[in-house]
Amino acid sequence: MNMDTRTLWTVLIVLLACVFAVEPVSAESGFGAAGAEADTSRTLEEMLNYAIDDEFAARAEYEMIMEEYGEIRPFSNIMRSEETHIALLEPLFVQYGYELPSDSSASHVLLPESLQNAFEIGIEAEIANIAMYVSFLAGELPDDVRVVFERLKAGSENHLIAFENGLQRIQ
Repeated sequence: MNMDTRTLWTVLIVLLACVFAVEPVSAESGFGAAGAEADTSRTLEEMLNYAIDDEFAARAEYEMIMEEYGEIRPFSNIMRSEETHIALLEPLFVQYGYELPSDSSASHVLLPESLQNAFEIGIEAEIANIAMYVSFLAGELPDDVRVVFERLKAGSENHLIAFENGLQRIQ
């Protein structure tokens, strides 16, 4: 996919996320991507908190899905990727002197009612995650934070494709 096509898809995903205003992983609007969407005047610390909370929630959701439905791909691969995303964010908290939040994501996730629903929720979660990073990247950011957010957005774009392919396989 060339850069122009990728940019077009990213814009389309963000627009869809705004239209449908999904909150797939978290049951609370102040947590993760849903919290970021509702907060229009975010500080750097708040962006980092929303980002890591969203990554914590994704990891917890995919762990819960695998406990219920078995260790299947792409959930197993993406859960390991969420570990990498968290590891990319953690040093930024240290760099900027912010307290690393504890992982309270288990109280924010819900078990999907079926494997098909798990894939659908994965798709919605990645769309919301991409929209969050696009909104963060639209503002002024320190270079190291920008690089991490761009990498996390690209990871979410790959996860979205994996979930869409997974959903097609089981339908």
